[in-house]
Amino acid sequence: MRVAIELQLLAVAVVLGLIHLVWASVAAQPQRGLKWNVGPRDTPVVLTGMAGRLGRASANFRETFPLFAAAVLVVYLAGRIGSLSAHGALVYVVARAVYLPLYAFGVPVVRSLVWVVSMIGLGMVLVAMVV
Repeated sequence: MRVAIELQLLAVAVVLGLIHLVWASVAAQPQRGLKWNVGPRDTPVVLTGMAGRLGRASANFRETFPLFAAAVLVVYLAGRIGSLSAHGALVYVVARAVYLPLYAFGVPVVRSLVWVVSMIGLGMVLVAMVV
């Protein structure tokens, strides 16, 4: 049985989320230290530089990923998958993958435009539900 491309891209997005998590955690380690990581984390540590940007990029991904996952699952379960939903899912995942290094390395403007592109991809998946 062939798995729908939308579901495959959802799985790729999960892997991208794990990359966000690991990269942000590794980058934050030198600023937070082992004592903070294994402790109760009662005192917040404000991350700076790349560690801060990766933390914010990860938070941004966690804001949009549930919406993407829900959209893909709804379109799939409703039997509305097709070219529009497949292309929309691909646009979302590729844009989110490009967004991460742009944010990590502090590239302004382009990063925001790439975010908009990812939202267009998400919108395409949603539109597939009604067309």
